[in-house]
Amino acid sequence: MQNLQEILQAHKLSMEDYEHIKKILGREPNLVEIGIFSAMWSEHCSYKSSKKYLRGFPTEAPWVIQGPGENAGVIDIGDGYAAVFKMESHNHPSFIEPYQGAATGVGGILRDVFTMGARPVANLNALRFGEVKRDDEIGAHQRYLVRGVVAGIGGYGNCVGVPTIGGEMSFEECYNGNILVNAFTLGICKKDEIFYGRAEGVGNPVIYVGSKTGRDGLGGAVMSSDSFTEESKKLRPTVQVGDPFTEKLLLEACLELFKTDYVVGIQDMGAAGLTSSSFEMAGRAGSGMKMYLDRVPMREEGMTPYELMLSESQERMLICAKKGTEDKVIEIFKKWDLDAEVIGEVTDTGVMELFWYGEKVAEIPVDPVSEEAPVLDRPTKKPEYLEYIKEMSIDNVPHVDNQEAFEKLWSSLEVVDKAWVYEQYDSMVQTNTIKHPGSLDASVIRIKETGKAIAMSSKCNPRYCYIDPKGGAAAAVMAAGRNVAMSGARPLAITDCLNYGNPENPEVMWQFAQGTEGIKEACTQLNTPVVSGNVSLYNETNGVSVYPTPTIAMVGLLDDANKVLPSIFQEENDVVYIIGDTEKEFGGSLYLKELFGKVEGELPKIDYEKERKLWDFVIEANKRGFLKAAKDVGVGGIAISLAKMSVKSGKGFVGNFCFEDSREIFSETFSRALVEIDPKNMHALEELANEIGIHAIPLGTIGGPKFCLCEIEMDVNKLQDIYFNTFKKEIERDL
Repeated sequence: MQNLQEILQAHKLSMEDYEHIKKILGREPNLVEIGIFSAMWSEHCSYKSSKKYLRGFPTEAPWVIQGPGENAGVIDIGDGYAAVFKMESHNHPSFIEPYQGAATGVGGILRDVFTMGARPVANLNALRFGEVKRDDEIGAHQRYLVRGVVAGIGGYGNCVGVPTIGGEMSFEECYNGNILVNAFTLGICKKDEIFYGRAEGVGNPVIYVGSKTGRDGLGGAVMSSDSFTEESKKLRPTVQVGDPFTEKLLLEACLELFKTDYVVGIQDMGAAGLTSSSFEMAGRAGSGMKMYLDRVPMREEGMTPYELMLSESQERMLICAKKGTEDKVIEIFKKWDLDAEVIGEVTDTGVMELFWYGEKVAEIPVDPVSEEAPVLDRPTKKPEYLEYIKEMSIDNVPHVDNQEAFEKLWSSLEVVDKAWVYEQYDSMVQTNTIKHPGSLDASVIRIKETGKAIAMSSKCNPRYCYIDPKGGAAAAVMAAGRNVAMSGARPLAITDCLNYGNPENPEVMWQFAQGTEGIKEACTQLNTPVVSGNVSLYNETNGVSVYPTPTIAMVGLLDDANKVLPSIFQEENDVVYIIGDTEKEFGGSLYLKELFGKVEGELPKIDYEKERKLWDFVIEANKRGFLKAAKDVGVGGIAISLAKMSVKSGKGFVGNFCFEDSREIFSETFSRALVEIDPKNMHALEELANEIGIHAIPLGTIGGPKFCLCEIEMDVNKLQDIYFNTFKKEIERDL
């Protein structure tokens, strides 16, 4: 092959990889085969740097129906129903082309869920941006990215008719060159109507359905497996273009198809398109496949087998149907105005054979493509910065008046309301949303069919993960679970999106290894197994990697949708308690970042027993009818969390408790919650706390026009003005 070195370099393959491919094939590969191996062995598809660390995740529990390895994870939610969910990243495409990158991220994760037979009922997203407040070109570009990503998520999700009911957004300098866009979808189906991505049964037809294939997204999986440089801005052709209206038709057509008994297996064409879907379906079943690529519906002239196998055009699925049902399957998709063509058949050869107008253009054994993908044991090294940042403590910085500190933290973009974002999302479509965006803590939907409710929350504090990669990842699991518990639901399982920098950097690989250990430990201790997930590496630009950002989405179940706990103040004269212990813990805190520009210190202590007791306490107190509201204590500590409850309800608060060191109201000690109760239930609440073995201390009373706590005093009206208007002013200031 001419220019072999150039071809391998373009496909991110080494000479060692090439020799391995030759050994598998027993001959020299052609360009189509090189393209297929390149895509399937890319970091994005093969997880070659991360695979060794993902082994050992806890993935089983009595309620887990399907763990990692399928399109999405599945858990039992009772009454014959299942919840299907997963989180995916679309970081690189969203940085290059924010609208389409984010939109197609939503489209892809929706397909991962409905390909399992579930109707999508809720979306969340976790977004990380750089320094949007800067007055230079970087700041302007970050604001442009925020606007584009939000418009893309809203545009796609709204058109498909799936509510976006929550999420999170944070801002750090490390994301200036590499934003993160993580999308989560949850769907519901009957437990005995789950579909899997398998192609089995010799002679069964392989049917292509959905949109026609074009050249958009070519090389997307390979592009997402590399770091960014200035050249990356020229990569727009590797970003797919989405069509939410076609996605809606595809969703409805698939759900109609699932009511029949025609389907053997079905797979979304995601990263690496036809290549990954065909090889994964055959691989899971241990079968082979023949595909006739000239039958693939095309929307561009002169397309080649190479382009057809590697295109990442959106809104496409691959179906293995029962022999003899081809016409009926095609009829369903034609009815929904979608392309549908038989493009192949299942064989028992264990080989993928590709034909182009009668000529065989590729012949690759299926198993080795996935089973023999490189599993790298990259070097790891503890980052040097961890040695010196531990020394930072609250006692090493100048004393700041609590009023001044509160006002600075309260106007932080991390704290203020993101109504500008979530008002662009339809959160009420399908009419099942109980806790919508901006409600604080978990988002909740009711399950119409059973009267139960599903709570879900996405969490990760990148500052915690930077100062302690293992503890920060564990803290993300705890925080997501805590949010779910605050709604009264029992946390059941997680999906994750592990966003890290360049794995070729030993320090990044060490961070990743530590992060996976933290997730394993927390999920094991809290009995919340991992059922699905995604790894996104090479989040680096010009040598600067993002903070470790292992985003965790937790899903939980509440038996009675009428007992969902709100997270904002409900009634004047009610008492607010702090549940759990507060210590002087400021490592990675918003306080140190906003007042002193430091991301340093030691992570607050992790105590899984305290965390479980907190969940048990809130869930039990809610069952007994003691609680009117519950909110976890998050960034900014008690002061910020209480103020959020106040400002969202429009009700004041008068505190009658303060710590010996009054700055502790900004401490970020884990495993704490604020709960609102009727004064007549104070004794019963304290008895329950004693019974469970957790501390409950009254902080003050709801009411009045002001928010007052430990030297802090501010009119609720002024609090609201800052909280509700700051973000919009900042993000729209270039317009």
